[in-house]
Amino acid sequence: MSFLSLVVKNPFRNKTRSALAITGIAIGIIVIVALGMVTGGLKNSTQSTLKAGSAEVTVVQAGSNGMGSSGSLNESYVTSLLNVSGVKSTAGILRATNTSTESVSSNTSQGGGFGGGLTITGIDSNMLSLEGIDSVNGTLFTNTSTDQVIIGKTEAQSLNKTVGDTVNLLGQNFTITGIFETGNFMTDNGILMPLSTLQNLTNNNGKVSNILVKVTDNANVTSVSNSITSAYPNELSTTTAASSADRINQGLSFIDTASWAISLLAIFIGAVGVINTMVMTVYERTREIGVLKAVGWKDSRILGMILGESIVLTLLAFVIGSIIAVVGVEVLLTIVPSVGSVITPSFSIDIFLRAFGVAVIVGVIGGLYPAYRASRLSPTEALRYE
Repeated sequence: MSFLSLVVKNPFRNKTRSALAITGIAIGIIVIVALGMVTGGLKNSTQSTLKAGSAEVTVVQAGSNGMGSSGSLNESYVTSLLNVSGVKSTAGILRATNTSTESVSSNTSQGGGFGGGLTITGIDSNMLSLEGIDSVNGTLFTNTSTDQVIIGKTEAQSLNKTVGDTVNLLGQNFTITGIFETGNFMTDNGILMPLSTLQNLTNNNGKVSNILVKVTDNANVTSVSNSITSAYPNELSTTTAASSADRINQGLSFIDTASWAISLLAIFIGAVGVINTMVMTVYERTREIGVLKAVGWKDSRILGMILGESIVLTLLAFVIGSIIAVVGVEVLLTIVPSVGSVITPSFSIDIFLRAFGVAVIVGVIGGLYPAYRASRLSPTEALRYE
């Protein structure tokens, strides 16, 4: 039997012990890959908030987070902010939440429905670029229309809607004229309509939730943000897209840190399991190792065989753990649409390289001592071993 076949087959002589070792390592790999896919997807979405063309500053009422469903700002600020140095364009937006379980009907079928939490945004169609929307599949709504909306790609898939279908929002039917995709999971999970239409539906005439600000070319975003708050003290507060993204990424970095901590724990626990498995293997194969040394196998070859067997176990755990992680995340996002509409998992090669590196390290650490011990066995003593 060749050296390679021995390395591949020997680890599975005791299937139960090998299965337990593989399971322990695979659990760590599953966590590493699954968390990596989720955090990677969220990071990609966060970066989309900084895309060219989108607003760099968001203005809200002082003391408010600007995320409420009712209008809190006077719409007159949309025009007056244009007088602030460095401001290129502004757009007032109003946000509302469809909280009822109203009927969702299409022009081809009836029935269906959606729960609360659907975000509706009112904005003038000529200012959609400030929301990160550069193009739509279909056509834009007109600012004077009272029954037209465009829908994010993620929400369209969730509701099984396409261009031309109708959707009931806040007790009124609307026709979907276009589908957009920005890459931002929050925006793509919503519906947009003319600002005036949403103001009328929610009794917020002349009011907006917040104001999007695009700065002039080469202007310093932070300086413009500070100028706005200085011009309207105690009235307005601001946040920049960069600072919002930084806060989100800071939170995700904690998850990354936790993932690395789990990786280290997986290395430790996996290495202990592999050491136990390989030490027992060496004990059980003492006579066999003695025979191999008696027929001319060098210490380095014995060491390489045992170390290789250890790495085979951990690489198999890497493959099994990675497959389970990918399938598990996809199944979770499928059976829980509310999660799937928010997270688009990342399949970055870096995630799998990290898991592969952990598997190799565990294999080397776990197999090093048993391999060294096997290589140091005396042929005569090994042959006498019962």
